[in-house]
This record gives sequence, C-alpha cells and structure tokens, in this order.
Amino acid sequence: MLPPPAGRPRITGPAPGVGVAGGGIAGLAAATCLAERGVQVTLYEREAHLGGRLAGWPVRLEDGSQATMSRGFHAFFRQYYNLRGLLRRTDPGLRMLTGLPDYPLRHSRGLYDSFARVPRTPPLSALGFVALSPSFGLRDLLRMRPAAALPLLDVRVPQVYERLDGISAQEFLTRIRFPEAARHLAFEVFSRSFFADPRELSAAELALMFHIYFLGSAEGLLFDVPREPFPQALWEPLGRYLTGHGVRLRTASPVECLEPGPDGGVRLTAGGVTRHHDAAVLALDTDGLRRVVADSPRLGTGRWRAGIDRLRTAPPFLVTRLWLDRPVRTDRPGFLGTSGYGALDNVSVLERWEGEAARWAARTGGSVVELHAYAVAPGADREAEQDRLVAQLHRVYPETRDARIVGHRHEWRADCPLFPVGGYGGRPAVRTPDPAVVLAGDLVRTALPVALMERAATTGFLAANALLERWGVRGQTLWTVPEKGRSTALRALAGLGGG
Repeated sequence: MLPPPAGRPRITGPAPGVGVAGGGIAGLAAATCLAERGVQVTLYEREAHLGGRLAGWPVRLEDGSQATMSRGFHAFFRQYYNLRGLLRRTDPGLRMLTGLPDYPLRHSRGLYDSFARVPRTPPLSALGFVALSPSFGLRDLLRMRPAAALPLLDVRVPQVYERLDGISAQEFLTRIRFPEAARHLAFEVFSRSFFADPRELSAAELALMFHIYFLGSAEGLLFDVPREPFPQALWEPLGRYLTGHGVRLRTASPVECLEPGPDGGVRLTAGGVTRHHDAAVLALDTDGLRRVVADSPRLGTGRWRAGIDRLRTAPPFLVTRLWLDRPVRTDRPGFLGTSGYGALDNVSVLERWEGEAARWAARTGGSVVELHAYAVAPGADREAEQDRLVAQLHRVYPETRDARIVGHRHEWRADCPLFPVGGYGGRPAVRTPDPAVVLAGDLVRTALPVALMERAATTGFLAANALLERWGVRGQTLWTVPEKGRSTALRALAGLGGG
C-alpha cells in the first residue's frame, strides 16, 4: 500500500479547474481521482468514444446485425490492483469481469503449455512453471546458466533498468541459455504484450514482467475479461460516474496545444477552442504527446521537449475479427496464445465469454473469432498479412477452413509505446518542468513495479495526486506488487550476482 501525501479530503473554497487530455485508462483514472475530490474537470478525447486503446464502436455486419468492434482482446490480470480499483467505482464486485480458466500456449511443433496448473505462491510459481512445462527438458536445464538469470530473482525499480536496460530481451534470454521452446511459449508472450519484437524490447521490461507475475505476487498468470464489449462493460458506466461528479466530457475534441498562462495555469486549445485551466494532465499516446508538445513551444524546457520528441511507437499490429457461419469446436479455449504460426500471436473465441458475441452465435449457429498479429513489419503488404493471418487460423483450428465468413473487420494500429534497449532514461516522468502540467499513460516512467494497462491506471492516479498535493488535498492510495522480491533467500542469491 502506497498512501499519498497527507492533506484535506476535498477541495475547500473555489474549485480549481483541470483539463485532462485523453480519455483512455490513464486520463480516466486522473479525471476520476480529481473529480472525487471536488476539482472541476474537463476531459478532452480525440475520438467520439472513451476508452483509448480499449475503446469500442458499433459496426453493422453483412447480415444486417449490429456488433461492437474494438482494437482487440485485453487480459485484465489480477495484479492490476489500481486499474481494478478504478473499475470498482461503477461495479464494486467487478461483476463486469469473468475469469478464464486457463492461459494456454501452443506451438506449431506440437508443444502445449498452460498456466492453470502452476502454483501461485512465490517462489513455487516460478519453480512450478519450470517443473510442469513440457518446454523444459532435463538437457535444457543442464545447459542453462543460472548465474546469468540471477537478476530475475530480485527485481527492483529503478535498479532493474540500471542492470538490464542496456540489452534486449532476446539477448538476455540467450545469455541464460533459456530453452528455445520455452522462450517461444512463455517469455516471448511477455515481449509480445508490449507489441514489440524481443530483439528490440528492453530486457528490463521482461524482467519486470517476470517479477510481477511470478515472484512478486500470488495471483499468477490467470486473468479476467469483460463479460460485454468494452464500451458497455467499462466506459459507458464510468462516463456516467464522471458526469455525476461534474466532469465535462468533450469527446471528438482533440487537444492541439498548451500555453502556460501568466497566472500559473494553462491555456488549452482543443477542437479549435481555447479554454483556461489551473492545471492540465496530458494522458495521450506517444504520437499525440509528441504532436501537442511540438505545437506548444512555451511548454517545458528544451531538454524535456527533445526527450518527448525522441519517444518511439512500437511496430504496427493487426486485429482481425471474423463472424463465421458455423461454430469452432466446443473444446476450443476462449483464448489461446500461439507461436510458430507465422505472424499469428493469439486466437480468441469471443462467445466463450462475451455476451454480445454469445448472443450472435446462439442466434446464427456461428462463432466470433479474433486474431492478433503483433509487431508486423512496417512495410508489409497489409492485405497479404490479413490473408495469411486467416490461413494460420485454419492451421490452428482446422474446422474453420469450411466456414463462411459472414462478417469481418481488420484493424491496423501503430500507436503503442516502444520500450527499446537503453530507452528508460529518456522516458518522461509524471511531473514535468511546469508544475501545472503532469503526464500519465503507459509510456510514462514510474518507480513502481507496474506495466501495460496497470501502468496507465497507476500513472493516471499519480498525476492526479501530484496536482492535488499542490492544493493540499489527499490523493489516491495506490497498491502494487512488492517493490522487491518476496523471498529473502532469493534476494540474497541475486546479490551474489553483483549489481
């Protein structure tokens, strides 16, 4: 538990106004925390809907039925304490989520792995994974270099970046002589979670993920998913919650620039209209942040602005959703991670958990299947990639070969942050050179052991806390996995490796 600085429970006197740029997880977390404490919040979102990279929107299929499309499946891991705390604002029991029974992984060479049987108590979680996984043979274990793996046993932030940010995830696993099969089936899943090729991803991020899921928590690698599409399950209820707390939601209103005001506030221009706010939260994706900072020449210092300009996005990714006229086999899992099937990284059978898809499947006798391809080469032929992805589905689930595609959507995006080798020091922090402007999002650096959606939620709350501290108001209490390894013995062993 990480309590915020002491302060009053709410704003007293005239309420300050804050403009929040970005309606994704980070911006929604910041807006929620601020509004609950009496701040006048205006939230600006470029799209017509909330949710950011977890948004959804209506589409009409070729059969005339209405459906919700999104940017694809996301796993709500049980270590996402702060994100789940945000969602509890509208659903205290998190009934909008349902747990999937397993996290299965399949390789084209026939190997099949599972996290359902792995113990959840550290360090038995890591040991159990090795003992139970078919990708670890005795010969593989004898070839491994345990000394090279010692940094995994006591991961701390920021020390893990000091030790491992200078090499790639792939190079780190090569040094350990990590078994090739296990690398594909397990650790590559972590790097793909960042929409990145393991040759480009910082090894520190890989080690942090290992700590979060294996040695730092007892929730394991099983996860929950929303029972309905993202808008209905998550963002529409939260939008109503925010407006009930006085938040002005300005969707379809992209933020263009910020100008520091003479009174210490900011002038924020969005959708061609300039408004004054006492402070601002920039919870934008990488390109959006770069663009706003570039068009705000008086914001920050030259060094800080140059650092923002150097931020990079991960390679493009593809989400293909198919509405099929016949079902996939009933024993197929709701989610399957894949390796060795070309660009295909996972397959979801949405009617296994999502109400909208289940209702469509029950009415038509079909299935709703989603395919992901992460880190696609930027110059790839997109139509050819889409065709190849569907062909790989036919290899994984052969019964889909004869299915007629009733509806299809292909979503290409390239807006996830890249965490490259050596990039940690150049990532921006929550606080900026201007005390009235703070940053939030999964691209933002923090000294807490969080990643992905949980980093977005956590930095959103941290950004709100930083502003509330200026006004003497107590912010949001945060939770994380322990900031160091749980086992004293393993920490001592890690110390033998130096660093």
